[in-house]
Amino acid sequence: MGGKKFNGIFLLMVLQIFLVATTTGDETYESDQKTVKPLFDIIRQLRNKLEQSETKEKQISELNSDLMEKYHEIVRIHETFMKEADLLNEYKNKVIKGENDLQLCQNKNDKSESEINSQQNIILKLKEQLTDKSTNLENCQVQLKSLNSRLIEKDENIKRFSENNTEHQKTLELALEKSKSILIKHENDIQLCRSEINKLNRKKIHLKLKECETKLIDKVKENQLCQSALDKLSPTTCIPFGDYPGVHQLNVSGIGLFNVLCDSHLAGPGWIVIQQRVGGNESFNRDWATFRKGFGSFESDFFLGLEKLHRITSLQRFELYIHMVDEDGTYNFRYDDFKISDEDNGYALSLGKFNGTNFDDGMSYSNNMKFTTFDHDNDKEDYGNCAVFEESGWWYNLCGFCHLNALEPCWWGNGKILLKEVKMLIRPKE
Repeated sequence: MGGKKFNGIFLLMVLQIFLVATTTGDETYESDQKTVKPLFDIIRQLRNKLEQSETKEKQISELNSDLMEKYHEIVRIHETFMKEADLLNEYKNKVIKGENDLQLCQNKNDKSESEINSQQNIILKLKEQLTDKSTNLENCQVQLKSLNSRLIEKDENIKRFSENNTEHQKTLELALEKSKSILIKHENDIQLCRSEINKLNRKKIHLKLKECETKLIDKVKENQLCQSALDKLSPTTCIPFGDYPGVHQLNVSGIGLFNVLCDSHLAGPGWIVIQQRVGGNESFNRDWATFRKGFGSFESDFFLGLEKLHRITSLQRFELYIHMVDEDGTYNFRYDDFKISDEDNGYALSLGKFNGTNFDDGMSYSNNMKFTTFDHDNDKEDYGNCAVFEESGWWYNLCGFCHLNALEPCWWGNGKILLKEVKMLIRPKE
């Protein structure tokens, strides 16, 4: 760049000298023409060199621009190369990790093969055990058939020796305990066999499982028959006692053994008397705990107990039979779906459909009502406790209408009827 400036200055100086020379006159022009011509040649040469220098500077500038572009491109290529190198390292790490995972999988596969071999050995042992169990189940089947025969024989003995109920009851209880023990043992064997079947199911041994399952179903049916026979020895209703009324013992889940009064005279066999007012010697103005447990005497007035009623009516569907006697005669009514709820729900009353002709349905006024005593007020009366007013516990609504536990039992049908005797009975609905 400095050389370009020098050449320009030199050219200006030459031009000034030339101008001065031309102003001195024509006479000097001719004499100096020979001197100026070489000078012009020099100037021409300098101008050519100057033009060539400018061209080279342009080329150098263009080369510098291209060089800078190449440099930036090299920088980009270097950055790309570094990224590719990082990716390569990352892929390399993944490959190493994959190799490690593959080795772990191979180890797990070896372990699984070892476990499979072990499970196959266990299956073979289970097959042998299953064969033994099948033999045991066949033996159990023979025993159960024998037991069923003995149970039928016991049932006949119950009818034959019902008058000697106390002594025979002890024998039946011993037989019942023995039968229950055998039944529990068989059920445990069945549960064990089912557990083994489930293990075999997971190993896809379907044919053996199906065969064992069929035997189990047959065994369950036999157990059900056995349980039915046991129920006759340990009844939950008065049905097994048929035409043999009186005090008998029931065995209901949640309570155990307790006595009830069975009746076969009023409406046929199989009725449990749950409430009775025939003597007038028992007060029904009792607290909640007493009504829950039950009170009175089977020979006179009594109430079986709310908890017993709940447990009994929870087993199956029962019908309610009400027998009433007043000065003019005898009246009977039925409700086809009688049950009592649990204590948490207040031993609420449910009656079902009414069946009667002589009087209107007075008791349905108490349907779905909770039981009320003087220490548990569950009625709808806003001005007091109906059990206090009536001096007895009952399923009160608004105090009035029918309540058979009152100091003076009454039924509202075609007017209020005072009753001399009352009995409430229940029996499984056919």
